[in-house]
Amino acid sequence: MNQLPRRISHRVLVGHVAVGGGAPVVVQSMTNTDTADAIGTAQQVFELWQAGSEIVRITVNSPEAAAQVASIRRQLDAMGCDVPLVGDFHYNGHKLLTQYPDCAAALAKYRINPGNVGKGSKRDEQFAAMIETAIQYGKPVRIGVNWGSLDQAKMARMMDENAKLAEPLSPDALMREALIQSALESAAQAEALGLPSDRICISCKVSNVQDLIAVYRDLGARCAYPLHLGLTEAGMGSKGIVASTAALAILLQEGIGDTIRVSLTPEPGEARTKEVVVAQEILQTMGIRSFTPLVTACPGCGRTTSTYFQELAQKIQRYLREQMPVWRSQYPGVETLNVAVMGCVVNGPGESKLANIGISLPGTGEVPVAPVFVDGEKTVTLKGEGIAEAFQAIVDDYVRSNYAEGGKLRRASKIIPVKAV
Repeated sequence: MNQLPRRISHRVLVGHVAVGGGAPVVVQSMTNTDTADAIGTAQQVFELWQAGSEIVRITVNSPEAAAQVASIRRQLDAMGCDVPLVGDFHYNGHKLLTQYPDCAAALAKYRINPGNVGKGSKRDEQFAAMIETAIQYGKPVRIGVNWGSLDQAKMARMMDENAKLAEPLSPDALMREALIQSALESAAQAEALGLPSDRICISCKVSNVQDLIAVYRDLGARCAYPLHLGLTEAGMGSKGIVASTAALAILLQEGIGDTIRVSLTPEPGEARTKEVVVAQEILQTMGIRSFTPLVTACPGCGRTTSTYFQELAQKIQRYLREQMPVWRSQYPGVETLNVAVMGCVVNGPGESKLANIGISLPGTGEVPVAPVFVDGEKTVTLKGEGIAEAFQAIVDDYVRSNYAEGGKLRRASKIIPVKAV
């Protein structure tokens, strides 16, 4: 993986996961279940963890939810899932953390939104109660500011002060400054209450790409806290993916961001785990981290009127991802595997040679054979109706031979009819 320059920050331990301080960029996600449903929430957390989420946040918004957090933690431990849980608190977190000590102890981190802690004189008291609980249980916190829930009293004061300036900030610039000030002032307040700086993370989330980039560039230059990065309310489908990628990729390229979440709105019936996959693929395609073998495939053109290569690429990519929960422990390093499934002779052989394993399928009107390349060498040529099954078997053999300790790849250079494989 490429070693991009990284912004220097404190290292914060969230359970057993290190965030910041030069640690790898961490992928996290959030459940959308009712936390009071302990079984359903534990199951979704488990699924997110299996997909590769290294930290999972859960909503703790009611006494019923808080009462189930310790049970959720126990269920996950019994399932062999050690993913750290972050409690997301708004409005009543000071009460829930105090009244439900099992909840406070079971969580690995508390997310506190300064705009939703309390109003007026109650704000400082309620914020202090949450920080004191974090100190009591040795937990880190995330000061998570969001422009949809910015402290309105603070914003009003800043608007009045800005209006008196000879060169006032634009409304957008003022909003960004309010976000940053809210986060940094709250972090300073937490430190003044006794919370060490290496137990504080910060986020300032907005839903506009350019504003997010501007906020985090400024925020990163003004503090050494680890930064949680994400475009809030990114949206559904391709819009949410493109917007998140556009914002996060620029910041990550500049070394800004210690943990990320892609906040996708699930389409009806869509798995919650998609946000984990997208976050991983952003990091992996940028060369920052590897999570699962990826498939290189051509877009297709008039030479490839058949959908066969598309179907094979999809099948192989799905198969590789599904195997990762098992392969991750059995075959260390397999996440760096690159597979190419190409649709014709124009770029097929070249791309296949550059991959660890590649297949160049016949395009329209081409000879119905498919050469397979392993580590740049042509090893076999497949033909017949079972090419997909034969190629998957070659991938399996490569993984066992190259990533299991002591493995050695067996190679052959000949045409193999698929029926004989």
